[in-house]
Amino acid sequence: MQAIVIGAGFGGMASALRLCAKGYEVRLIDRCAMLGGRAQVYVREGFRHDAGPTVITAPFLLEELFELFGERMEDSLKLVPLKPWYRFEFSDGDHFDYGGTLEDTLAEISRIEPRDREGYLALLAHSRRIFDVGFTELSAQPFHRFSTMLKQIPRLVGLRNYETVWGMVKRHLRSEKLRQAFSIQPLLVGGNPFDTTSIYGLIHFLESAYGVHFAMGGTSAVTAALGGLLERHGVKIQLDTTVDSIVIENGRAAGARLETGAKLAADVVVSNADAAHLYRAMIPPAQQSATTRLKLAAAHYSMGLFVLYFGTTRTYPEVAHHTIWMGSRYRELLDDIFHRKILADDFSLYLHRPTATDPDFAPPGCDSFYVLCPVPNQQANIDWSVEGPRLRNRIVAALDRTILPGLSGSITADFYKTPDDFAHDYLSVHGAGFSVAPLFRQSAWFRFHNQAEGIKNLYLTGAGTHPGAGLPGVLCSAKVVDALVPAARREAVTA
Repeated sequence: MQAIVIGAGFGGMASALRLCAKGYEVRLIDRCAMLGGRAQVYVREGFRHDAGPTVITAPFLLEELFELFGERMEDSLKLVPLKPWYRFEFSDGDHFDYGGTLEDTLAEISRIEPRDREGYLALLAHSRRIFDVGFTELSAQPFHRFSTMLKQIPRLVGLRNYETVWGMVKRHLRSEKLRQAFSIQPLLVGGNPFDTTSIYGLIHFLESAYGVHFAMGGTSAVTAALGGLLERHGVKIQLDTTVDSIVIENGRAAGARLETGAKLAADVVVSNADAAHLYRAMIPPAQQSATTRLKLAAAHYSMGLFVLYFGTTRTYPEVAHHTIWMGSRYRELLDDIFHRKILADDFSLYLHRPTATDPDFAPPGCDSFYVLCPVPNQQANIDWSVEGPRLRNRIVAALDRTILPGLSGSITADFYKTPDDFAHDYLSVHGAGFSVAPLFRQSAWFRFHNQAEGIKNLYLTGAGTHPGAGLPGVLCSAKVVDALVPAARREAVTA
């Protein structure tokens, strides 16, 4: 039997591997020039930059894909643990190193607010309870039936899912700095901590249990390892190819139509395209269920991303691999980004310095960086041809006067991506960085289903479907697809 997977992001690659293991002949199609979806790689003047996820928090989800074929991930990919996981740099010059051992984290907490030691331990214990249900039991559980959602409501309420992440953290911690540090996790999956359900608080225990890792060679090493696994087991990879629409015959997905007009037939179609784009542009409304049309009409999208890539002609050995550079405003800035949809003069930043762990990302004596700045998505109607250069200069100036002194004189080979690029390159609706936002009303059954509503043989994987964005989320979405798609029928062999 034939299967087509549209989109070669991590959800698409994982789905292709799982379908292959189920006996399907699989074709994986992507509009980008290389595997990885948003995890592309840029090389400029000897500096290498990963465009996509840079944090690996659940390596066992990658290991499972190799184990499907009797292989070991460590034979294809080297992961190294980081310490600290993140360094928070606050606007008053203070910092907080998060991660390593529990004792390391508690020592740092005690330095900032000794009374928050016990509060953090209580927060971590609550996070584990959420993890045991929200991740261990439900992350790979199909939610296309409303009855499944109804059964879970009492347990979710017991875990205080009605709280926001900010509310959960505030209940346990006193220090404003620590409250900020332990509530930013939703931003890693496109959510506002003041709006996102506290179910995403499970990330604390996930990081504590499995650590934070970096793949030597970067995210491109992960896509290369998965690409090798795909090729070794016969998955056909077709890049630089855009799928225009899903072919639907008698209420069933029967294949895909390319932008060129060519039609590819399949028994099963899995979409790793942005879920909102799938329903807005690839399937006629008349072919969609009423609930899907309602979800699409009411969809609330994640923020946009301004990503500045650059090299430096010197090194900054005192800068951690992952740095969260906090601006002077927190809730007010997030309101500007998510609700007011205005580009403020200030910002908070995520700074990635891969050369802290892998010096091959830059020429000798140099460093490689990227800076991710949350911004409003395209619904803000920002003219990035004007605002892009201005924001670039403000970010460089801010880093120059704080953690990267001399940056203005040492920066080189810099370029940036805006929400406009996300919309063009990845067909992300409104240029959103993480598809639809991780609100409770857009989670589980309320999110776009992994099994398309009203269309048979069509399945969804990736950030816009259950369980959500982030590397663990999209890899788990492929596990949901695996649970839904029947094994390929084998033709009977006659003598």
